[in-house]
Amino acid sequence: MPTFDLAIIGAGPGGYVCAFRAAQLGLNVALIERRATLGGTCLNVGCIPTKALLQLSEHYAWARNRAAGQGVRIDGLALDLPALMQRKAAVVQKLTAGVAQLARVRKVTSITGAASIVRPDAVRVTPPGGEPAEIVAKNIVIATGSAPAALSFLPFDGKTVVSSDQAIGFDSVPSRLVVVGGGAIGLELGSVWARLGSEVSVVEFLPKIAASYDDDVVRLLARLLGKQGLRIETNARVTGLRTSPDGAVLLAERDGKPLEFPADRILVSVGRRPVTEDLGLDQAGVQLDDKRRIKVDEHLRTSVPGFWAIGDVVAGPMLAHKAEEDGAAVAEWIAGKAGHVDWNRVPAVIYTDPEVAAVGLGEDAAKARGLEVRTGKFFFAANGRALAADASEGFAKVIADAKTDRILGAQIIGAGASELIAEVVAHMEYGGSAEDLGRTIHAHPTLSETLKEASLAVSKSAIHAL
Repeated sequence: MPTFDLAIIGAGPGGYVCAFRAAQLGLNVALIERRATLGGTCLNVGCIPTKALLQLSEHYAWARNRAAGQGVRIDGLALDLPALMQRKAAVVQKLTAGVAQLARVRKVTSITGAASIVRPDAVRVTPPGGEPAEIVAKNIVIATGSAPAALSFLPFDGKTVVSSDQAIGFDSVPSRLVVVGGGAIGLELGSVWARLGSEVSVVEFLPKIAASYDDDVVRLLARLLGKQGLRIETNARVTGLRTSPDGAVLLAERDGKPLEFPADRILVSVGRRPVTEDLGLDQAGVQLDDKRRIKVDEHLRTSVPGFWAIGDVVAGPMLAHKAEEDGAAVAEWIAGKAGHVDWNRVPAVIYTDPEVAAVGLGEDAAKARGLEVRTGKFFFAANGRALAADASEGFAKVIADAKTDRILGAQIIGAGASELIAEVVAHMEYGGSAEDLGRTIHAHPTLSETLKEASLAVSKSAIHAL
C-alpha cells in the first residue's frame, strides 16, 4: 500500500499545480485523475481548445470580412473544418503531454482512475477496467473541478442539446445555433460558430449578457457582437423544447409573450456545477454547502483534518487561474510555508472579439455599495497602436477610491484585454493608486497605453483625450 505525503484527486490546473508545487517543496505526491490525460477540463475540453477555436475562427473571419479592405486579397478562401479541428486537437495534445512530462520530471506519481475516500488517510482508486487499489496519504486535496450545468427540462443529449464539451467538436457548421446563456462560455462559443458561418442566437434570462460587467461595457459588447451576426435576446426565459422531423425549436417567453428559436443545435451554457459526487465525502464527514460545494476555511481546509479542497469545488469564481493559485497556496501551507491567495484580485476574461476583462470592483458595483469613487476612461479609438492594428473598438476604465486614489478595479473591452488586465492586478497587489499606474512608463505605441491614459483620466490628467 503506497504511502504519500499528499494525494490529490483531480489533475486539472488546480490539482497539477498543487502537485508540482508540493514536489518542489520536497513532498512525496500522488496525482489521481480519471481521464487518460492530465490537465482536467481546462486543457482537454475547456480553456485551451476553446481558445484555439477562437483564434482560428478569428483569422478566418478577418480573411473573409476585413482583409480586402486593408489591401490583402485572398482568392479561393474556404473553410476546412476537419483541418481546423485537427489543429485544435494538436494544441491540446501538446499541452497535456507537456503536463505529463513535468509530472515525470518532478517525480509526481500519476495514477489513472476514479477515486473515492475510504478513510481519513486513504483513497481507493479504480482504474478503467481494473481492480481497485488503495493509497495512503497524510493529506488529501480534492480538486475535482466542475462540469457543465444542465437544465432539468432541457437535458443534454449530445446531438441537438449539447454542452460546451460537445460544442468544441462539431463535425459540421450548424446552420442555426441557439445558445442558452449569455455568459463567457456561451458568448465565446457563439462567436466561434458565427464566424464560421452559423446563424447564432443568444438567449439570456437576465436583462443583459455578461451580467457581472458594467453596463457601459455590456452595451458596447452587445452592439459589436450584433454586428458580427449574433442575435442577442435578453429578458428571455427558456421554457422548453419542441422537436419534429423538421428540426428543433427552443421555446421561451418574455413578458408573458412566447418566443421561438429554430435550431439545428442548442448549446446550454448556464454555468457549471462542482463535481463532488461519488467521492465518499459524506462518509468522510466533509461538509458541503447548499450548492454541493465543499466548505473550507481561509486556508482551504475542510471540516476534516488533513482534507483540503481547491478550485471549482469550493465557493468563488470557477476559473483555471484561480484554481492554480489555490493549488500553489495549499501545497505551501501543507509544507509549512506561508502560502497566500487574494481572492479579491482574480481577473476575469471573456475571449470574444473584442475581448472583455475585469478585476476588482466595477464602477456599477462600487456605486451600488455606496463607495465614493472616481473613474477614468480612455478609448482605443485614440490609441495609435489600436488604429494601426484596425482594433479601435473599445475602452479601458479604471475605478479608484475618491479620497485615497487607490485602485479598486478596472474593466477593459478591446483588443488584448486579457493581457492588459494583468497590469492592473499587479498595481492592485501592492495597493497602488491610479496615479501610480498613470505615471508608469509604457512603451509607445502599445495598446497598454490605453490603461496609462485611463489612469491619468481618473484625475482628469489624460494627455491624449479631452
